[in-house]
Amino acid sequence: MPFLREVVLITILAPAKINLSLDVTGRLENGYHTLEMIMQTISLYDEVLLHKAGDGIEIKCDNPLVPVDENNICHRAAKIFFDKTSISGGVIIELKKRIPQGAGLAGGSADAAAVLKGLNIMYSAGFSTNELLELGLECGADVPFCIAGGTCFAGGIGEKLTKLPSFAGFYVIVIVPEFAVSTAWVYRNFRMDACIKRPDNKMLAEAIKKRDLRSLAQGMVNVLESVTVAKYPEIEGIKKDIKRNGALGSLMSGSGPSVFGLFESESSALKAFSVLKNRYRYIYMVSTVDGGRVYG
Repeated sequence: MPFLREVVLITILAPAKINLSLDVTGRLENGYHTLEMIMQTISLYDEVLLHKAGDGIEIKCDNPLVPVDENNICHRAAKIFFDKTSISGGVIIELKKRIPQGAGLAGGSADAAAVLKGLNIMYSAGFSTNELLELGLECGADVPFCIAGGTCFAGGIGEKLTKLPSFAGFYVIVIVPEFAVSTAWVYRNFRMDACIKRPDNKMLAEAIKKRDLRSLAQGMVNVLESVTVAKYPEIEGIKKDIKRNGALGSLMSGSGPSVFGLFESESSALKAFSVLKNRYRYIYMVSTVDGGRVYG
């Protein structure tokens, strides 16, 4: 009989996401908005370390602004996991944060997804991907996508996922302004009649299939800009700045305030980065990727 090594420590790279499109299609009775959007993981990672423990859930973080109690979405994810499995055990969750908070990049959701995937391995729970997606939805609307990763069309409140062909390998510059935006505030103030332009997600999905970066970049639309940019015009200024420096297209991600630009080559992205890094404190040159990685 083969010897099975007990997994007591797992490290997961939890990638951020950007929205290649975002459309609001309606509002549910519970207050959630229904969406149609295309999401993409990028190579900006938090590092999530799970240490097996005898009992309880403990969180540690290198960013003092991140809560380490029940208010952290990772605590919620771990509690849901242990409640669903009735496993007698615990975990110490150590977060090494690189994804900015409150930026529209799903940093918290990515960490929660990493916790669910890691605990599933650590405790040999045997959850399928679809079952993990269901657990993720109990944590938050972006968590299912962060579990799936890669390139997806998302409907519903973000949980109805359709995998699209891989769009990995393209260069992206992400700029995060030095102010946070409340997602709840953005959705509360969203008005359908304020949207002049909506994304053609069918066309964008076809561009992804053909790896037609130019058509994708020029067709990107995020209807939430009608709210966020109206209050924070700096976002529009950043979009123009990125495009002036060679991006094929630029968009606000999620409810903001982060802005990204897509570049046709590494050299053009590096050239833009060398200029823009002198103007913005939080700037990242990354690439599109297919998901995170788990290390036992």
